[in-house]
Amino acid sequence: MSSRASGIENNTDTHRGDRVTQAYERLRLLIVGGRLAPGTRIIETDVAERLGVSRTPVRSALQRLQQEGYIVAAGAGQQSRLSVAPLTQQDARELFAIVAELEGLGALWAGGLDATRRAVLSRELRELNDGLLAAGNEEEKDHQRVFELDMAVHRALVLAGGGPRLLALHDAVKPQTERYVRLYVSAFIDQVATSVREHEGIIAAIDAGDGQAAQQALRQNWSNAADRLCRVIESLGERGTW
Repeated sequence: MSSRASGIENNTDTHRGDRVTQAYERLRLLIVGGRLAPGTRIIETDVAERLGVSRTPVRSALQRLQQEGYIVAAGAGQQSRLSVAPLTQQDARELFAIVAELEGLGALWAGGLDATRRAVLSRELRELNDGLLAAGNEEEKDHQRVFELDMAVHRALVLAGGGPRLLALHDAVKPQTERYVRLYVSAFIDQVATSVREHEGIIAAIDAGDGQAAQQALRQNWSNAADRLCRVIESLGERGTW
């Protein structure tokens, strides 16, 4: 094959990969943001028309979303039907436990940083946590602001302690928690002060260089969040189940 032909082929592959990535990102955003509600049936042709692309990148994007748990399939073969994954107590506990382990590793390794880097990280975390408390104490709470600050606390831990593999896994899994936050916001918005106190324990352990204590405190924070969420789900009902 000539170099020219090889270049054309590579460009075609790159363009196809870009289309798949764009379709994946747009679909994931629709799911995470609740625009495609839990339990919504996914029809390939409808999605392609909505996104203004062909079915080929949509099919690849849906396969990736299914692998990551955003979409589930019922049936087999030609009878298989795709739908947006439901929000259930069982799924919430599994998801939160996975995120706890990922972020727990970040906290463990952050606690092993040298004293100077730990001091910088602790200062950053305290500033974010103080902002979270202030946002949670406002009379008219900005749900998005509260969510972003809480996310920032946890992300800072992963960025400081984790490497590229941990960050990639965190990027793939953590957005799924946003689906629960958006639909069951009362489980979180009314418990901001509790979350802030739990964060303080994580930060203190990192500041002291005790990575194992930071990891355990982080795991407990997510376990408590799962308990709070599941109580609300039990009260309000699961979404997307029939």
